[in-house]
Amino acid sequence: MTLKYTEDHEWIQVDGDVATVGITQHAQDALGDVVFVELPEVGKSYAQKDQAGVVESVKAAADVYMPVSGEVTAINEALQNDPSLANSDPMKAGWFFKIKLSKASELDALMDEAAYTKFAAS
Repeated sequence: MTLKYTEDHEWIQVDGDVATVGITQHAQDALGDVVFVELPEVGKSYAQKDQAGVVESVKAAADVYMPVSGEVTAINEALQNDPSLANSDPMKAGWFFKIKLSKASELDALMDEAAYTKFAAS
């Protein structure tokens, strides 16, 4: 499995041609207590960097963008019922959606963990 990060603070974990997407620990720290998430529609295709959802906290609202192009195959219904999962477990139970990759080569432009850690600290 490959784990990559975007400059918009999404993570994407790739397993074959399917990937899971969520917001990073850094993003949820900056947002504060998440109170609402709007997730994309299953079956809809998005291009890289398209807005695919929204996350709202007590402090702010932020768009969630597609890290790579693909078709949404699943959404995290548990997250819709309990948005605080984005705070308590952003990299596991707090995932947002799964996609079937349409342009895997787009992953090459994303950051690995070391690069993202440096980026997020600046």
